[in-house]
Amino acid sequence: MLYERWREVVRNGSHEVALRDSASGQHWTFGQLDRQVEILPAGTSALVCPQGHSADFILAVLRGWRQGRVVCPLEPHERPPVIPLPHASCRHLKITAANNGVPRAVAFTEEQLAADADNIVAAMGLHPDWPNLGVISLAHSYGFSSLVLPLLLHGIPLILAPLALPEVVRRAAQPHAQLTLPAVPALWRAWHAARAIPSNVALGVSAGAPLPLALEQAVFAEHGVKIHNFLGASECGGIAYDPTVVPRADAACVGPLMKNVEAEVNADGVLTVRSRAVGETYWPEPSDTLRGGCFQTNDLAEFKDGQVYLRGRASDQINVAGQKVFPAVIEQALRQHASVMECLVFSVPDETAGRTDLIVACVASREHGDAARLRQFLLGKLPSWQVPREWWFVASLNGSSGGKTSRAQWRDRFLELRAGGEAGAQPLPGGVARRT
Repeated sequence: MLYERWREVVRNGSHEVALRDSASGQHWTFGQLDRQVEILPAGTSALVCPQGHSADFILAVLRGWRQGRVVCPLEPHERPPVIPLPHASCRHLKITAANNGVPRAVAFTEEQLAADADNIVAAMGLHPDWPNLGVISLAHSYGFSSLVLPLLLHGIPLILAPLALPEVVRRAAQPHAQLTLPAVPALWRAWHAARAIPSNVALGVSAGAPLPLALEQAVFAEHGVKIHNFLGASECGGIAYDPTVVPRADAACVGPLMKNVEAEVNADGVLTVRSRAVGETYWPEPSDTLRGGCFQTNDLAEFKDGQVYLRGRASDQINVAGQKVFPAVIEQALRQHASVMECLVFSVPDETAGRTDLIVACVASREHGDAARLRQFLLGKLPSWQVPREWWFVASLNGSSGGKTSRAQWRDRFLELRAGGEAGAQPLPGGVARRT
């Protein structure tokens, strides 16, 4: 089914440029890609694992489709999973951390993959006149659904930039009148700081992590580019998309549900998604949270005036002396401070009588870490018991290829450094940790 759709794209625009590699200067028309796939060797493995950020990735996907093999995109450092192949109807595997943080695979049918691409193209208004500029990982669910599938199933041209460095992105964008640029908040922040957001960005998209409202507003004011929030999950593809032409008024708002996507908030406040794009099952160990076209996310949410508002993660709840708070609430308040570039809030065990959790703020700041100043700032916005007791100032909160920053990993790192008393990382008196 997927390969047949690709052949239809080729028939409708065989001589149009499909793919450009800005590093090598090479380009391929849809017809040239198709002919190259036809002469590729058959291969011996039943599992095709595209890797990297080049035309070879695209050709590997097409080879898998043509030969009816299971496709499992991987990051360059990842090895093929040692698991049995899914049942015959499934032709795609995504590797995801899932809700519990443990890597596992999600199995998809061809129809489910195609439905996700159709939803994204329709919601974002992607069309062949605006190529996608590919700087995010092609193997990650976000990049595969937003870059690879629109190219192969809808004929949306793709420009590959070898690196996300500001000057590299600027050069890759130059030859084109208008383009679409999907990225993550950390990249948008870096490009904005370097004044390197290309002037020909017709559509800017951000996913993978919360987009700070101040960044969205600053980019719009300086570059005239509206960054559109995109909410999705590996298990179900796109969920919500912000189509507005001006910056949001509330950082918790991620826009309305995408067309053909249904969702509700269950009794626990958790967002549950239904659509034709929802994956078949976790593989090889199924879970009740993903089955029958329904996916129970880990996101706490509410609907208001047709918009989806995220209120935190169900598994991240912090208990302070019997009172509950979600890290996202504190992070949202912290991001409003001008010196805060990135932040992450989590809890660690506290030995103080009467307190269950101790709130830690991990902050990347433009200025030398000043916990007292940030603490005073938060006291004007939050109840005192929600203000972090520990402050850990770091150079950067590097996220994954999909833009996500692992709260669990930073928490574990903090505990290891605190337990080991390593120089430059151990907490100082007053709950302030040195910059690393």
